[in-house]
Amino acid sequence: MTDLSQEVLEGLKEYDSPTIFNAIEMVEGEPNIDYTDHTIRCLLPEFGPIVGYAVTAEVTTNDPDSAAVSWDDYYALVDERDGPLVVVMKDVDSNPGRGASFGDGMATLHKRLGVVGIVVDGTVRDLAGIRSVGMPTYAWGTVPGHGVFNVTRFDSPVTVGQLRVHPGCLLFADGDGVVRIPDGRAADVLDCAGKVREKETGIFEFYRSPEFSLAEMRARRSGK
Repeated sequence: MTDLSQEVLEGLKEYDSPTIFNAIEMVEGEPNIDYTDHTIRCLLPEFGPIVGYAVTAEVTTNDPDSAAVSWDDYYALVDERDGPLVVVMKDVDSNPGRGASFGDGMATLHKRLGVVGIVVDGTVRDLAGIRSVGMPTYAWGTVPGHGVFNVTRFDSPVTVGQLRVHPGCLLFADGDGVVRIPDGRAADVLDCAGKVREKETGIFEFYRSPEFSLAEMRARRSGK
């Protein structure tokens, strides 16, 4: 994990995830698939974008025979990590998503420990309560309950919505999903995001202008 200035972290939040993705493409010279798929939904879009370092965990929500480890040890890990933090949980139950992996009580505790958002490859509950806590939440959706609820592993790589997440990696999330920012390139991505926005603003202004025509568009693309 690379500690970034507050200026860079806050600057990234001025953009959206498609712009961040395009900026990463500009930085790396080619597109990638380091983003979540359609199963990871932004359940509370009113909170806007989040940026933070990943803390990972695997949980089971119903399997009574799962190999549980200590929730206290997990929370101690969260507490010792420097924020802002985005907790990334994967439901590894035999029937994932049938029970909730996160609720308003957990949201309250996680926020106290410096967590700015939660990403769950599974379901959550108490969404109204989570909203009142002010915890941005990304998940498949909601259910009202769970069975035996164990944390089985934490601080290891997990895959959520087809995105591989390593502990400490920098994540950006908004209404379109979650993007992983390449290690050590956040400042470059921020710089390129401004260039992407400037370029797209000019394109959109042309599309809306009286000068627009397909012939003119082709001419501009070819540089003539």
